[in-house]
Amino acid sequence: MRDRVGLRRACRGAPGTLPGMSLVGQPAPDFTLPASTGEQITLSSYRDQKHVVLVFYPLDFSPVCSMQLPEYSGRQDDFADAGAVVLGVNRDSVHAHKAWAAEYGIEVPLLADMTLAVARAYGVAIDERGISGRAVFLIDRSGVVRYQHVEEKTGDYTVRPEAVLAKIREL
Repeated sequence: MRDRVGLRRACRGAPGTLPGMSLVGQPAPDFTLPASTGEQITLSSYRDQKHVVLVFYPLDFSPVCSMQLPEYSGRQDDFADAGAVVLGVNRDSVHAHKAWAAEYGIEVPLLADMTLAVARAYGVAIDERGISGRAVFLIDRSGVVRYQHVEEKTGDYTVRPEAVLAKIREL
């Protein structure tokens, strides 16, 4: 069994081993995952309705992640005004997501990718550590990836919500 403390350390800055694939200009890999909101969320259900910002992050309750997701959640109204929804994705369970969301006031849906299948489809799984890397994907209303940023290290957090909002406005 993996050591949760070791995985939390991974979120603070150990080098990632993410592949250099780009999905920009390609259809976004579709998925259905359970969410902290109690529903199953399917990416393609937003097609022709909203842009989607997928925020992959390594772990709930870890230092950098506990700054990033509350920041995106706090800008939820700005994303809605721009015609977008934010979805957080990582390998933690729905139960962990609910507890973390309650503790940090996170209101965006947090999706449980417990097998890392979605992280693999987006090229951000770090299988040897059992986590996803930190990454942001902007998917337009037609279901095409229009922007992606994958952090070099899981402890980095360089793409703030205002940068993603600017990218949405360019669409």
